[in-house]
Amino acid sequence: MDRSNSPLAADQLRFAAYLEALSGTLGHADRIAPLKAYCTALLLPGARKSIEPLAARIAPARVQATHQALHHFVAKGEWSDEALLAQVRSEVLPLIERHDSIQAWIVDDTGFPKKGRYSVGVGRQYCGQIGKQDNCQVAVTLSVANTQASLPVAYRLYLPEAWAYDAERRSKAGVPEDISFRTKPEIALDQIRAALAHGVPSGLVLADAGYGIDTAFRTALTALGLSYSVGVQSSTSLWPPGTAPLPPKPWSGRGRPPTRVRRSPEQKPLSAEKLARSLPETAWQHVTWRAGTNGVLTSRFAAVRARPAHRDELRHEPRPEEWFLIEWPDGEETPTKYWLSTLPADTSLAELVGRTKLRWRSERDYQELKQEIGLGHYEGRSWRGFHHHASLCIAAYGFLVSERGRFPPSAPEFTERKALALPAGYRPRGTPDPARATRA
Repeated sequence: MDRSNSPLAADQLRFAAYLEALSGTLGHADRIAPLKAYCTALLLPGARKSIEPLAARIAPARVQATHQALHHFVAKGEWSDEALLAQVRSEVLPLIERHDSIQAWIVDDTGFPKKGRYSVGVGRQYCGQIGKQDNCQVAVTLSVANTQASLPVAYRLYLPEAWAYDAERRSKAGVPEDISFRTKPEIALDQIRAALAHGVPSGLVLADAGYGIDTAFRTALTALGLSYSVGVQSSTSLWPPGTAPLPPKPWSGRGRPPTRVRRSPEQKPLSAEKLARSLPETAWQHVTWRAGTNGVLTSRFAAVRARPAHRDELRHEPRPEEWFLIEWPDGEETPTKYWLSTLPADTSLAELVGRTKLRWRSERDYQELKQEIGLGHYEGRSWRGFHHHASLCIAAYGFLVSERGRFPPSAPEFTERKALALPAGYRPRGTPDPARATRA
């Protein structure tokens, strides 16, 4: 029976062509085989996807030699993460855009619980995976998305200050000399500037309150010509609709004329929560934004035009008005989420909610990257190994995204062939031979 035209054979041919395209970024022919082996092993079934289990899965008869080759490729190989991710982007984005244009750039960070004083970037910080502060690594990411698909296009470890200024640990982990301490919003802005420089199709910048509360981050996005819809905290200060700071004091005729706007006890900004509570009942509407796993997602929202007020008494003019979007679900005692957005003033509430909520796509990406691809399974300690493993995981995931992009949005989601077929007769190392009789 001829299987050359079977769906599985077609998948394998596309996967081989995809890996061949990525191979051109490695700079040396000796790295092509490890790239193909590593990405293939990441897509095979298995609970653990650190290097040794990957080697056992891809070459059960030559585990030690394969382990050494893969370890050298990931931990020590002098190839460029940026070049590999750029090639992944060029292969996958056309398929993502087949059904819809890019609508959002999603800034996020993802954490991995990890111990060890000398494991690069490990520090006591908030880890979303476990929902609290603990020893972990955190990477800042940038993804591009539309309503049908998304893809991470930038990925960089956040280096805590304790690490950034510790020469001994930097040296042991191989942190490059040009890597200095940068806040997460600063890392995200570097990624955004690089994406703009490389001509990545732009979209509305989405981020949670960890980035949105940074006024400099929002200001920089506007200066780059990008619109945003970012989370803020309940304590964020805002001028209610129709109000603004007072103009500078009249000049007394002595000294320099005053130029800074000002506040008064009668005219001052409100916190985001107080402003939300002051809105009339007619301001609130129920909005449905997408279908979830258990039905359509609906909640209660309001949106008004307001001015951010953070430290504006040091400015010479008020900040421009933006959308202030609030979510206050039925049954909750207080609003649950707040956003600021520079979408146009004529944007409808339904569109404002729908585009802001598109951030869920990156959360799903990293859930799949961790659960299916093994993004958090790398056991090495070095800067290079951490980033190489992540780039290869994103490369493997990019193939899955591209395969899904071949189907129209109305078709069933392509999940039945996430993993490539195991070699005939494959048996994980250490498991008993099924041909042998069991011991009494």
